[in-house]
Amino acid sequence: MKLQTPAFEPNQPVPAKYTADGEDVNPPLVIDDLPDGTKSLVLIVDDPDAPSKTWVHWVVYGIAPVAEIKEDSVPGKQGSNDFGRQRYGGPAPPSGTHRYFFKVYALDQEVDWEEGLSKQEVEQRMKGHVLDHAELVGTYSR
Repeated sequence: MKLQTPAFEPNQPVPAKYTADGEDVNPPLVIDDLPDGTKSLVLIVDDPDAPSKTWVHWVVYGIAPVAEIKEDSVPGKQGSNDFGRQRYGGPAPPSGTHRYFFKVYALDQEVDWEEGLSKQEVEQRMKGHVLDHAELVGTYSR
């Protein structure tokens, strides 16, 4: 599996449009080489460079096995992020340059989980069902 975006190159800055300093909408994502048997996708966006813990920016699950997630879209059910919302929350580092990991997981099952699950709950539920995964890292600083 491969995850990329036309919005920025891997390990390069996320454009301000996709951050809390801009429109705060998700960037478009392109998913290549889904494994056979993929029934659904999970997307998690987080920042391991946050001061107190890995900060969760977006959790989406029950995504149909698609090759593209469009900009400013809601491709599945949304979990809770660390901003206390059920939506995309773009990069917003308090200081310095942070890395933002966009991670997609291909599952061997369709999921009908309730809205609002935490990243930890989603990770627990998908254990034993991940066929493959891919990640894309972007950076951002203020």
